[in-house]
Amino acid sequence: MATGLSTVNLANAWLSTMRGGGNGTNFTAPAALYAQAHTADPGASGTTGVSTGVATRQAMAFGAPSGGSMSLSTSPSWTATGSDTITHVSVWSASSAGTFYCSAALTASRTVANGDTLSLATFTFSLSPLAA
Repeated sequence: MATGLSTVNLANAWLSTMRGGGNGTNFTAPAALYAQAHTADPGASGTTGVSTGVATRQAMAFGAPSGGSMSLSTSPSWTATGSDTITHVSVWSASSAGTFYCSAALTASRTVANGDTLSLATFTFSLSPLAA
């Protein structure tokens, strides 16, 4: 699987709100979003290659959407408890368990050792094309 939106948990849920004719269903927005570090593409369920050296999920916050996209307004960071090479992140509705929403590859992988700090400086959700 290529990285991107979860088909079941996000893409189809959003599309179902737009069905019209009384056939739509409501998408329940998560109370918070959390980033999880991975050593490989997280796959369709977001559970492949979960980092053991950067194991905890960190809270994410986003600015208001504009022009069909929104970006991080915080910089989640982790202190590594082991060694790993981080290549991807996934986005979840909870700090543990929860619903998987999407994944993305890092611009460049980052190797961490015990005690290193890993920070996620940018992450943008973007929808296109737009009828602007």
